[in-house]
Amino acid sequence: MITVASGYRESKESWHFVLTDLKDRGLSGPVLGIGDGALGFWGALAEVYPDCKWQRCWVHKTANVLDSLPKQIQGKAKSMLHDIYLSDNLKSANKAFDLFIRTFEGKYPKATACLEKDREHLLTFYTFPSHHWKHIRSTNTIESPFATVRLRTDKTRGQGTEKTTHMMVFKLLEQASMRWHKLAGSNIIPMVMAGAIFEDGELKKAA
Repeated sequence: MITVASGYRESKESWHFVLTDLKDRGLSGPVLGIGDGALGFWGALAEVYPDCKWQRCWVHKTANVLDSLPKQIQGKAKSMLHDIYLSDNLKSANKAFDLFIRTFEGKYPKATACLEKDREHLLTFYTFPSHHWKHIRSTNTIESPFATVRLRTDKTRGQGTEKTTHMMVFKLLEQASMRWHKLAGSNIIPMVMAGAIFEDGELKKAA
């Protein structure tokens, strides 16, 4: 946990404040931003950290795509979406991606358009170490702690001032962080931050 800040409906201005504050405090050169479809975050990220890569969350995207499909075929569609992001390499992922589009675009163009528009940013994780894939292809890592915060803040009436609310949220996240585990492949992170190039999860050696 590196910051707690107030914001207005995930607006670009709110995210810009958060990211600029992080940059001013020394967070320079992040290599990957992971998030859902909140346009405010991506707009601010592009301005504050223009060289940072984007990874769209597969859990959120899957839910959005399935919402555009009839319930009776959601099981099949979900399995086909899994085939995309669980592929061993980018070529296979794109092949599975194309199959999904061909299968559903005739009857359900809204669902396929929802998926297709973020193809590039859904498959960014293939340019990172395979050890990290399960962590970076979705926002699941942070969803559980945030769920705890939302539950407590929803139940707590009259939380007081903005400052006391920040303190409560901070303490909740601090307690949650005590149960966090070290990321798989954490020893590789310095290589990623130093600019090492990975292809299909493997370090690309110099020619």
